[in-house]
Amino acid sequence: MEQKILDLLSDNKYRTSLEIIKEINLPEANDSLIMQTINRLTDNYEIICTRKGKYTLFSNSELSKEFKKGVFSDTQNDYGFVDIGEVEDIFVHGSNNNGAIDGDTVLVKVIKNKRDKKEEGIVVKIISHSDKTKVGEVYHYQGKMMVQLDDKKFKRLIILDGPHSVLSRLVDGDKVVVSLSNPIRNRQEYLYAKFLKRIGNINDPDIDILSIIAENGIDVDFPEDAIKELESIPTEVRPVDIKGRRDLRDQVIFTIDGDDTKDIDDAISIEKTKDGYTLGVHIADVSYYVHEDSPLDLAARDRGTSVYLTDRVIPMIPHQLSNGICSLNPNVDRLAVSCVMDINEKGLVTNYEIFESVIKSRIQMTYNKVNDYLERGIIDPEYEPFTKELDMMRDLSSILRKYKTNRGSIDFDTDEAKILVDKDGHPTEITKRSRGVGEKLIEDFMIAANETVATHLFNMNLPSLYRVHGEPAEERLYKFLNEVKTLGITIKEDIRKMSPFVIQHIIDELKKYPSFKVLNTQMLSCMDKAIYDVNNIGHFGIASKCYTHFTSPIRRYPDTTIHRLLHRYLFDSDGVTDEKVRHFGSILPEIAAHSSEKERSSVECEREVDELKMAEYMEDHIGEEYHGMISSVTSFGFFVQLDNLIEGLVPLANLPGFYYNQSTDTIISERSKTVYIVGREVDVKVIRASKEERIIDFELVGDKSGQKEEKEN
Repeated sequence: MEQKILDLLSDNKYRTSLEIIKEINLPEANDSLIMQTINRLTDNYEIICTRKGKYTLFSNSELSKEFKKGVFSDTQNDYGFVDIGEVEDIFVHGSNNNGAIDGDTVLVKVIKNKRDKKEEGIVVKIISHSDKTKVGEVYHYQGKMMVQLDDKKFKRLIILDGPHSVLSRLVDGDKVVVSLSNPIRNRQEYLYAKFLKRIGNINDPDIDILSIIAENGIDVDFPEDAIKELESIPTEVRPVDIKGRRDLRDQVIFTIDGDDTKDIDDAISIEKTKDGYTLGVHIADVSYYVHEDSPLDLAARDRGTSVYLTDRVIPMIPHQLSNGICSLNPNVDRLAVSCVMDINEKGLVTNYEIFESVIKSRIQMTYNKVNDYLERGIIDPEYEPFTKELDMMRDLSSILRKYKTNRGSIDFDTDEAKILVDKDGHPTEITKRSRGVGEKLIEDFMIAANETVATHLFNMNLPSLYRVHGEPAEERLYKFLNEVKTLGITIKEDIRKMSPFVIQHIIDELKKYPSFKVLNTQMLSCMDKAIYDVNNIGHFGIASKCYTHFTSPIRRYPDTTIHRLLHRYLFDSDGVTDEKVRHFGSILPEIAAHSSEKERSSVECEREVDELKMAEYMEDHIGEEYHGMISSVTSFGFFVQLDNLIEGLVPLANLPGFYYNQSTDTIISERSKTVYIVGREVDVKVIRASKEERIIDFELVGDKSGQKEEKEN
């Protein structure tokens, strides 16, 4: 209902509450419920009410010129920033934060400071407090039980609050999960933190990773009722489960995954036709076993996604399902939802079927061995019976990739670190993760299936879920292109005519320079993040008019939801009913928003664990020298990225005679012509690393005095 009100008011017209109620015209919502929603939107500054009692979007009002709504981010210094969704965040001095803490949604008044007339902000209202939990270490101070948060941005003292019977069992050094409240009075030194749970002690093994997991709101353990439900789920496919399904067990179907993959979502089959190929993408039918609103489903919905960390997986559904009856393991019967597509020599899907099936995978292949064959002609004896299928898959993948490129699909070709650990979780090697022909062909096939299923649901004109990706903001691209000019790189491209082709052309131009890998990462940061939505705006990055996530229901809840829609709309005997349309129309917006949020938490958790493991790895390499490239420049130094993607800081404090030039985003010598700029190659030595603080510090080797001339790009 909130979205319907926002959509209604997006035409810039002012309406009274009665006019809104009349125009919304929702049979299932009474006037009181609509007014409650209007008041909630007003309290959140999504809409405003004028003195004459008329409503409009806050973003369309005169107030939005002077006041901005955004999320407050604190720093370890006496200032913070408010992210208002534009290119530049709004600077807020510590004296003007009005008691806001990190993550609060605030209303900020934009002013010009008296010093240099630059814009900054004053927090005038805290709209809503951050609901993100925090993790910290218990200690006692002046007779009170306190918490020192792992997040060093919080400088105020924090008093732990909770039942005495619980707190009395805590000891110094215990790691706990808490939720913060704002200070008793604005800018009060103290905060209160409500005790939520204990996760261990600082001396426990693995406590560092468990702390990161907890801080990102990720549950390791499943609720008791979800575990209890597992007892009623069979461990093998029964005759009753197959009834009504298309039997594909006699077809050549197999899987291709990583060496240690245990939760297998997808299997593939292929045949040559006179016009091209018939490609089968067969996806584990998780929704057959995980019923809507059951304890397992509610737990999966809350998690939103599986989380893949360096040495463990936190599954969306319990391992008994994800690695068992739901996983498309070889040589056993498994239930699937199949999308079988006829694809011509141009890469177009000319015909397709989507149906319930039962399959039996012939073999569990690995990317490494598939790449051995497709790239190097080395065949594993077990794979010999399937070389014909692998050859066809390589050829079809090439056709699909060419088709995607021709329509404008963007290839960012980003690098990803692969962290190897020993049995105790200690990092032993960090390299770049490779993506060969095998990885790419599976990606191509999954995209084809996702588009086909999305298009089918979209054409039904029924409530559905889409994976959407908006156009990048022109302002961010302009800023990026102006910054690369300082490197001597000029890209002549009219970004006002925005399309994926424009972005790909910029990337192709950047590839001509040695600094491409770091510039490509910065370019990627200019793009919007893909999210889940009930409104189909297309997927800009892959130049797709209609896209969803259908192929990974074991590890992503939106995919499980898409399967559920297919069952309810297509496979159920009663077909589409008004009740189904109303039901999914009401729940899908929340599923989309929650899944997007949990995906962000998962990505953040994975990033933080990688940073911890990289710092832990470098603790064993203090004093060693490496070659790297400057990846970003800040007012306090510059970051250097090594070939294995580890990043460390060269502090400005360790560069005597140098200063930060904000206008060019460079660090410059006061005496020589030396300039440190993004993309410059440097040699560094590791001088400090701490996994607890997740930091790595470098010092320059060979040009500490600032006399070394800048290398040409």
